[in-house]
Amino acid sequence: MADARPLAAASSTSSSPDLPIKMYVAGGAALHFYTGERVSRDVDAVFSRRIALPDDLEIAYRDADGAARLLYFDRQYNDTLSLMHEDAHGDSIPLSLDGIDAGVLDVRLLAPLDLAVSKLSRFSERDRSDIASLARHQHISSAALRQRAHEALAGYVGSIDRVRGSIELARRIVEDIEGRHGN
Repeated sequence: MADARPLAAASSTSSSPDLPIKMYVAGGAALHFYTGERVSRDVDAVFSRRIALPDDLEIAYRDADGAARLLYFDRQYNDTLSLMHEDAHGDSIPLSLDGIDAGVLDVRLLAPLDLAVSKLSRFSERDRSDIASLARHQHISSAALRQRAHEALAGYVGSIDRVRGSIELARRIVEDIEGRHGN
């Protein structure tokens, strides 16, 4: 994740005593922190309360190869339509970022297991690849993924049969990786 100071500045202008504001990062940005794979062009995140975001919440930078890149905050991201365990935010992992006062903006990553569960409702090829990446890096197990996902179904709004099929396919993907790595 690039420089989050513009976001912290936006939240510090709030006169609310409800600090810190918690920012829960999901998607490719969270995956990159755990695996080093799939650099994301956007940051998918939700906040613990409503805040006014600056219009230009994006960071230009050069990647490791020197190529110009842009990282932007995805204003369309919303986790309410995803499969999400009720404890996902509470179980998130704090992320310390230089220049960010955690007393104002507490940046947190979804735990790897909850990140994998959040990908099951859409379950695109990229989602499958992300789940496999978490498994290759031994951040998730097939049994834990299945259990957490089934627990999350209680709060899901949508086609549960389709998501149950996604859970089973994801479990098999992770189980296959576990078999190859002797887990």
